[in-house]
Amino acid sequence: MAQKKLLDKFREYHFEFKHLTVLFIVIFAFQLIISIINKVSITNFLSSTQEWYQKDSAERLANLTTTSLELLLETINPKKALSEEESRRITQSFDIIFSQQILQHNIEELCILVNKGDSVVAIDDGKVLYAFLVREDLSAPVTKKSYEKAIALYMPIKNQVESNEQIQTILTNKRSYNIFVPFVLRGEIMGALYMKNSPDFSFITDQIISGYDETSVIYLSLILLGLLAMYFISSYTVKERDEAQKLLFVEHEENLKKQINYQKELVFTKRIYHTHHKAEKIMGFIKEDLRQLSSENIDEIKYRVAKYSNFISRVIYDMKWYDPPIQTIRNQLFQTNLNEVINFLVKNIFLRIAKKTNAFTIHLSLDEKLPKVPVNEFVVWEIIEPLIQNSIDHGGEHNLQITIATKCDHESGKSQITISDNGKGISPELLREEEDGIKYLFHENISTKNSDVPTIGYGCYIAYEISKRCGWSLEVENLPDAGCKFVISIKN
Repeated sequence: MAQKKLLDKFREYHFEFKHLTVLFIVIFAFQLIISIINKVSITNFLSSTQEWYQKDSAERLANLTTTSLELLLETINPKKALSEEESRRITQSFDIIFSQQILQHNIEELCILVNKGDSVVAIDDGKVLYAFLVREDLSAPVTKKSYEKAIALYMPIKNQVESNEQIQTILTNKRSYNIFVPFVLRGEIMGALYMKNSPDFSFITDQIISGYDETSVIYLSLILLGLLAMYFISSYTVKERDEAQKLLFVEHEENLKKQINYQKELVFTKRIYHTHHKAEKIMGFIKEDLRQLSSENIDEIKYRVAKYSNFISRVIYDMKWYDPPIQTIRNQLFQTNLNEVINFLVKNIFLRIAKKTNAFTIHLSLDEKLPKVPVNEFVVWEIIEPLIQNSIDHGGEHNLQITIATKCDHESGKSQITISDNGKGISPELLREEEDGIKYLFHENISTKNSDVPTIGYGCYIAYEISKRCGWSLEVENLPDAGCKFVISIKN
């Protein structure tokens, strides 16, 4: 279960081309950094190992040389007089030991440091060494200037070498080992053998590092080729996915457009049916007026039929447009008297029906100072008529009192049209505000009637939408005692 949740969480993230690029760069950079760190570590290890080995090999060589001299001297019997030929052989042996060591390319200096009183002299010649050690000739040998630095290094550690009889090594210039090996003759320390050795094993380190570099280059190249192959394959896959998604989005967009157009056409059809129903009622009034036409009422009927006809013309115009141009709704050329429109609607629409039913009564309270508005007269008709009809439909069947009032406030520059009744009121569910801030009653297909007829629920919606296009606001609320109230606010 946890694995499934993890996979579902991972599927939420879609890797794009830029993500693959960053991932590729990061992986290669990390691999390069690891290689560099590993190389530095190996170099440090080889350097430490080389330093230890250089010191150890230099000390071993110096100790071996000292041992060779000591063994040669041990073969000489100090109580026996040596012939000239044997003295020459011993002297030659000393020279061979000195010269053979100097021939090695790492050894720069080699001598015997012997004590002469409070001073130290350096001997690198077989005759001088023979005379000093065998014949005990204490005449001062001449110390070469090249050995003065060696004597200067030996003096601070002289007592330590003589007392401990251990090899002492001093590193100079980070590469030269100055080695002092205790020189003991017949159990008595005579001084120290000095050897300056500068061993160089960098060629071994260079070979190892060079081999590692070659391996690293091959390794990184293989990784780079692998990552590039993965990168291009993934990029190609992502590209195909993006193209498929793009085609899917285009198809989805087309389907949405078709669906929206279909819904618009469906809604428009329902609105046409709703408006057509209004026109049918008006056509009935026109026919009735024409049947009652006489010479006495010709002017009255002519005025009424002209209004009816203009309203039907507006209805037909609305059938042609889902969203009519704004200049056909409000324009400075229109100067509509709202009181006159309300009077005509009440007297020639609703009271003609009330004479037959006697189900409601309409009271008018109109402000004569109400200014004219730059809105088409029959657009105003389309706003007010469904609101009055709504009060009649939801108010109840007996003793329904409807009050229509207009009021102008010149100080605030606003006017109001109020349509109220004493009926049952509107369900609180219809008065709640939706997420868009519009009350539920003013949404499409919402009706105050309890009916399953699919063409109802457009009256309040149409009134609200047309009010917005006029620059007006429409509000509704239930009254404290009974009934409800629609308020149209108009800016003068």
